[in-house]
Order: sequence, then structure tokens, then C-alpha cells
Amino acid sequence: MRYSRYFLPTLKETPSEAEITSHKLMLRAGMIRKLSSGIYSYLPLGLKAIRKVENIIREEMNRAGAQELLLPMVQPAELWQESGRWEQYGKELLRFKDRHKRDFCLGPTHEEVITDLVRREVRSYRDLPLNLYQIQTKFRDEIRPRFGLMRGREFIMKDAYSFDADEKGAEKSYWQMYETYHRIFTRCGLNFRAVEADTGTIGGSFSHEFMVLADIGEDTIVFCQDCDYAANIEKAEVKSTISPPAESPKSKEEVHTPGKHTVEEVTAFLGVPPQKLVKTIIYLADGKPVAVLVRGDHEVNEVKLGRLLGCNELELAPPEIIRTETGAEVGFAGPIGLDMPIIADLALKGMANFVTGANKTDYHYVNVNLDDFSVTQFADIRLITPDDPCPRCGGRLEFKKGIEVGHIFKLGTKYSKALKATYLDAQGKERYIVMGCYGIGVGRTVAAAIEQNHDKDGIVFPYPIAPYQIYLLPVDVNNPDIARTAEELYVKLEQHWEVLYDDREERPGVKFKDADLIGIPIRVTLGKHLKEGKVEIKVRKTGEVILTSLAELEDTLEKITIDLQPN
Repeated sequence: MRYSRYFLPTLKETPSEAEITSHKLMLRAGMIRKLSSGIYSYLPLGLKAIRKVENIIREEMNRAGAQELLLPMVQPAELWQESGRWEQYGKELLRFKDRHKRDFCLGPTHEEVITDLVRREVRSYRDLPLNLYQIQTKFRDEIRPRFGLMRGREFIMKDAYSFDADEKGAEKSYWQMYETYHRIFTRCGLNFRAVEADTGTIGGSFSHEFMVLADIGEDTIVFCQDCDYAANIEKAEVKSTISPPAESPKSKEEVHTPGKHTVEEVTAFLGVPPQKLVKTIIYLADGKPVAVLVRGDHEVNEVKLGRLLGCNELELAPPEIIRTETGAEVGFAGPIGLDMPIIADLALKGMANFVTGANKTDYHYVNVNLDDFSVTQFADIRLITPDDPCPRCGGRLEFKKGIEVGHIFKLGTKYSKALKATYLDAQGKERYIVMGCYGIGVGRTVAAAIEQNHDKDGIVFPYPIAPYQIYLLPVDVNNPDIARTAEELYVKLEQHWEVLYDDREERPGVKFKDADLIGIPIRVTLGKHLKEGKVEIKVRKTGEVILTSLAELEDTLEKITIDLQPN
């Protein structure tokens, strides 16, 4: 492609809207432009990188036996009402009516649509297993879209769905996709981890997220340094090592704690460590109050809590509810005398003589024990910490930030039961199809790659997903020898590589800056050494500069290309 004919509007300055590195660089490199909040146009350079990721996905999905199709983006409300998600999905589901006043939504995902398709066509166990996938635009009306393609409202996604006759088959399909995802992200040149994860609004019994390690990641992942355990922090189990209390119970005592609301204020005032305080946090689970107890130095894991309670909506109770239920201002709630379910974290089982709120403004209890109130249920409801051991082997845990680029789920029969997707087994008995689903954020994968691969000058594209492989840069197109050789090389190199030929009449400095900004893996420069029959090759990733003859150029490029491929 000739740069002079290419729609590639690079920017010298970073737009004020850009927040993170990938967002800044994708705007500056002319890859995307914002249309509306969370909605972007993909310019030729950006779309070319996205297509590279799509091609890798297609090759690996096809290799795994999946078949590509394309489903409608506009979905009728009836299907979502059948599955029970029309109301459950929440405000991220963009609902609208057509001219006949019928309810529809823009598809944020396609479980309902694909299940409806399969239930109409699959009749027998002989039609299974089946794995269908698409690469298509989705829309989720995020409350706070941000970070460019990382959290947009409209985005490109690969979603696949497996259909099996039984759990054994579904298990095989799941782990086949797990291995397929490993190959996809390895081929994309990413540093990633697969971690256990919560299933969220998609549902199902089990899932893994594929996380690209990056400092700006919105998710925290936990992995063991001594075994292969890895999980999203929301999913990470806490290994309970409960010992009997080390001290004998004392009688509780009410103490005056004027204006002391927080853990830090109360423990400092009373001269006790945070581990000796129990926080009482009032939640509304589907509108009904529930008290949650965790140690002062721990935090509630709302994903675990929501799953335990089986509620659709979980939110912190507002101050007016807390005052009504406890009789006290916020910061003084305690479990004694509360008329609501009380869920306590397992860590409380080993505690004695601890501090709680007294349900009385400016007062707390000291020397509280578990027999002073009634716990409805003990459970693992807190976030794991670096001080906790690995829940599998007891080893040391490490915490990293990550960007979710893929998610796979074991759905079981959640959707097949709701939509009555059945087949006849070998004995002629009707059974529900067992499902799985598997998603990849395509644009997010490109953005995550940039987060992992950049420097002060711009993008450093991994070779497999670079929009072009070679940046051909003649320093002076008005020099007849340079111009003629550049034209000859452009025709020659394009037979083996994708080449962006900078044929602009621009200053060399401008060209070099654009080349670094765009991040094409290999730059071939025609300049002062051409008099000696040589050109300069620069490897964007390492900064290595190689001077080679025109005769040896292609062989040298072949060797560099091999070195730049992921292991």
C-alpha cells in the first residue's frame, strides 16, 4: 500500500479524550476515531490489525471443527423472555420497538438466538456434537464506557456455542476450546494467563477467562507460584484454616465511640488491631435486607455473596434503610439484635472477644462472641488477600492486573431447558442438549496487544497481528536513484510480505516518527547507504539495526521474520 494513497490520519498530539496507552496510540496512529461515547469507527490501519486477529481465530476455530455462521444482531424480546434474561440482564441490554410496537434488543450476546436455531434443526443424537461460531458486532449499553476499545458499547466479538448429547461430550468440547484459545492468543503474540472466573450474566457452572497481563488491567488475577492454580480475584477461593479461639470468651460490653465510623477510626480509638473487629455491612438482595459479616481487615466479595444468595440484584443498602433496620447512623451497625438474615465469613469461626457496632449511634460492643447473636449461614464470602495461601496447594500467591480478552463457559442445560432445545437419544428418549459458549473480544485483543507492546515512540506490533509487516521508507523520493530503487523494492517485497510504502514527499524526520508511531515490525530505509548498494533494516521490537546489501535483503528479511514469530 502506498502511504500517499492511504487513509492514515496520524496525530502529533494525544487527544484529550484518550485515557490509557492503547487508546492514545490507536487514536494517534490513525487506527480508530470516536463517533459517540463507547462507539468507534475502525479506520483502514485499525481494521487491518483486527482482521489479522480474526484470521487467526478462524483458522484455529476451523481447525477445532467449529463451523462459522452469522446471526442477526437485532433479536426479538420473546427469546429473551423465554430464557428469563429480558429483565435480568439489566440496563446494558438496549431495548427498542419496531414500527409494529414489538419489542427487540440489540444483541449483547447470542445464547438465545443460537439455541433457538439449533432447537428447530437438531432432532437426533446423530446431529451432535455441534460447534457453531460467528464474528460479529455486539452492543452493550455500558454505564461508563472508557479506555477506547477496552470497554466500548459497540464492539466486535467472536462467539461460539457447542452442543453436546451429554456432560461427557460437553466436557470434551470445553477443554478443546480451552486449548484452542491457548493457540489463538499464543499466535497473537500475547503474554496471557487462563484463570478460573465467575460466569456472570451468561450463567453456567464453570468458566475460564483469558487474561492479558498489563498494568492498566481492570481485573486482578491471582495465581500460585508453586502450582498451576490461577483465578480472577472475584472467583478465587479462600482456603479456610479455622482454629479454635485462642482466648476464653468474655462478657460483651457497650462502649462509647463518638464519631468513630470507619474500621481505622474505631480500632485506633479502642487500641485493637483490625483483625479484632467485625464489620456488619447491610445489603439489599433483590430488595430485601441482609447483614454480611467480615473481619475488619477483609473485604466482601460481592460476586461470591450474590451467588450464595441466588439474587439477581445485590447492592449496598442506602443510609435510610440502614437507619430503619439498625436504629443507628451508618458506621455503627452490628449483628446483635438484627432482624434479618446474617451471613458470616468463615474467618469469624475462629474469633473471640471481637468488636462490633452496637446498632446505636456513637456506640460499639467489645468482647462480642458468636453465641451473642445468630448466624444464618457461614460461607466463603470475602476477597482473597496476598496473605492467604493457595487454595489448592497452600503455596504462595501472586497478584497481577489483567485485561480479559476471552471467556469460555460450561453452560450445561441452562438455555436448552429454558428454550426446550432437545434431541432424541439412541433409545428414542427426549433429552436436553448440553451447551457451552466461548467468546473473544476481537478489538479488545488488538488494544491489549498494544498495552503490552509499546514504547515512548509508539506501538510495537507483535508480528502476527501487525497491519503491515514491512515499512518501506525512502528518505528522499525526489532523489532519482532512491525513488527508482524504492519502486523496484516495493514491487518485489510485496510478493512475500505486506508492505506499507512511504512514498510521501515529507521530511525524513516526519517519516521516521510515523513509522515508530504505527509500529510496523520491520522498517527498510533507503538513504545514504544506497550509494554502496545497501539498505538499512530496523527491527521495531528490539531496535536492532542491520545494514545489508540489496542482493541479500530478502534472505535477511526472511530470517528476521522467523525470529519475530511467537514461540
